[in-house]
Amino acid sequence: MRMLIKEIINKENEQVELTGWVATRRDHGKLIFVDLRDRSGIVQVVFLPKPEELRQSADKLRPEWVIKLTGKVNRRPNGMENPEILTGDFEIQAEKLEILNPSETPPIAVDTDGYEIGEEARMKYRYLDLRRPRFQKNLKMRAKINKFIRDFLTEKNFIEIETPILGKSTPEGARDYLAPSRLHPKKFYALAQSPQQYKQLLMVAGFERYFQIAKCFRDEDTRGDRQPEFTQLDLEMSFIERKDILTLMEEMTIALVKAIFPEKIISQIPFPVLTHKEAMKNYNSDKPDLRKDKNNPNELAFAWIIDFPVFEKDEKTGKLTYSHNPFTAPKTEFFNDLMNGKNFKKMISQQYDLALNGFEIAGGGIRINKPELLEKVFETLGHSKEDIKNNFGHMLEAFSYGAPPHGGIAFGLDRLLALLLGENNIRETIAFPKTGDGRDLMTNAPSEVDENQLKELNIKTSDK
Repeated sequence: MRMLIKEIINKENEQVELTGWVATRRDHGKLIFVDLRDRSGIVQVVFLPKPEELRQSADKLRPEWVIKLTGKVNRRPNGMENPEILTGDFEIQAEKLEILNPSETPPIAVDTDGYEIGEEARMKYRYLDLRRPRFQKNLKMRAKINKFIRDFLTEKNFIEIETPILGKSTPEGARDYLAPSRLHPKKFYALAQSPQQYKQLLMVAGFERYFQIAKCFRDEDTRGDRQPEFTQLDLEMSFIERKDILTLMEEMTIALVKAIFPEKIISQIPFPVLTHKEAMKNYNSDKPDLRKDKNNPNELAFAWIIDFPVFEKDEKTGKLTYSHNPFTAPKTEFFNDLMNGKNFKKMISQQYDLALNGFEIAGGGIRINKPELLEKVFETLGHSKEDIKNNFGHMLEAFSYGAPPHGGIAFGLDRLLALLLGENNIRETIAFPKTGDGRDLMTNAPSEVDENQLKELNIKTSDK
């Protein structure tokens, strides 16, 4: 079984075999020092003048070469310890060296935090960019958060259920990514913008408590901190009120911070609750930054925002559009107004958002579970009865078979992790992100495809 570098602290005076990457090499005349790195940490290796063959092999080593090393674990001389690393009290006296794979000179440095390197170079050589300790830490913390969420929700009797990525294109807000069907010419799937409809259908199916760490896809306009595909914690519950889900999600968030980021300070528990009207009046934002000291990177100021308007005016068209999504229910006292087509501007929804330090990290709502109410929302938004049937007929039909009252929420995991790690961009928390304009510089995606593939899919392209 392979030994990790971090394990040598319990192997003083023993011979060990280690494998990893050469982080640095320093020639001090008679002695050669190499810092060896693996996924667990880094250790200093000392090559003595003798035996000469071993010394000559060590002299060839360069950064990022992959090697196997046998040597004895010794304590470093007094005053030569390195308190910055776990193995800083020890070093390896090399006895045997095998070069597993040499490396070309890396086009980007991997021993820095990487912020000084241009995005294009970092994205093109992402597999090298990910070697830097900051990224190793970020992705390990991401895995810890995912595990914590799974354990927490499973303990609360939620069932993790995967929903389709290939679905139906429906007008829900952002543009869909379309996938043509070879078996059904001129027809298309849409990549899921979210599991919204499927999770509501799972409530109709009687599962009552569902969650998923889901991939979502939206073909949105270029923005620096936006990704064509992103990850969200998605969940839904039946037979609940707003306070139930806010209480549960607050409990989960507090427990997550305390377990994984104990150095962080949550400025107010329970989280403050502001109406949308209060937030806009007092902070001119529906995701206010409530930190007491905005220079304190460890302060976390969470806040619930409630009572959003049901409808708002589309800035481009001037027509009514939904504030959250068309499946979010108005407060019950506005049901009659909705059915009678009046007082749209006064309607308050059962939407709720969770803000953190000036960013929205989660959003959800109590859903419409009656087919006549959902149909009326779409009519109000200007959809014809035929369009409603074609796009959402499956939802209306499902709601006619005893759909329970239900609600849910979705956390943007990329954004949440970026805030907890103190990163300024969600790309710093994603293994293989796209650039700000949606390109993968490493694989050159998106790219042209073979003409035969297009013929199979009955697709023609145009230069226009």
